[in-house]
Amino acid sequence: MIKGYYHSKLSFGTVDGPGIRYVLFLAGCRMGCAFCHNPDTWAKGEQTITAAEVLQEMEEYRNFYESSGGGLTVSGGEPLLQPDFLAELLAGARQAGFQTAIDTCGLASKEAIMQVLPHVDRVLFSLKGSTEASYQALTKAKLSVIRENLLLIARRKPVTLRYVLIPGYTAGKESLSALIRLVHSLPETLEVEILPYHTMGIAKWEALGWDYPLNGVPEPTKEEQTEFRNSLRRAGIKLAATEN
Repeated sequence: MIKGYYHSKLSFGTVDGPGIRYVLFLAGCRMGCAFCHNPDTWAKGEQTITAAEVLQEMEEYRNFYESSGGGLTVSGGEPLLQPDFLAELLAGARQAGFQTAIDTCGLASKEAIMQVLPHVDRVLFSLKGSTEASYQALTKAKLSVIRENLLLIARRKPVTLRYVLIPGYTAGKESLSALIRLVHSLPETLEVEILPYHTMGIAKWEALGWDYPLNGVPEPTKEEQTEFRNSLRRAGIKLAATEN
């Protein structure tokens, strides 16, 4: 049985997909986001778990997952960096009658994506910006690669596009226009969730002895968040149920 390297897990997650969910945070990520609130998930680490162990834990709370329309979400780190374990876990969860979701940044091989997608009911796709400049400033990835993988996924599965709103980086008019164009190029089934940037992860960077790259960047105001969401609505873009 394949072992997965993981960082942490939650039995009663409520923000990583619909309903109450078991959320498994796998370890390892190559995106290197400047605003990451869990930089301690970047390293692979030594903690391991099997699909059978996850499913056994889920059985204890099956009633909560089923009654709320929830299930299993595998997040990270980047879960698609462990496609063999991920595919086995998701396939087992579906066979057991659980709804499945993954939370990905899209920085993975197309082979890994196609290996995992048949076992996924919904994809939470974390978009770190809408322009090449924002990706260059905030990540170690290229938007062109992320866009290709997003299109690959969105043509095959329901997608919640999670867009991080960061003043000075992803919240301006250019970013808004680019995001609208991107969403309009994707299937209409896609929905968008706006995640406001926050500074709660700074303490983790400090604990690791790392300099936080976005020191001094403010969190977006409620007014800025509302206007950004309203601009998307005016453009005919569907927002996730959590936004209403």
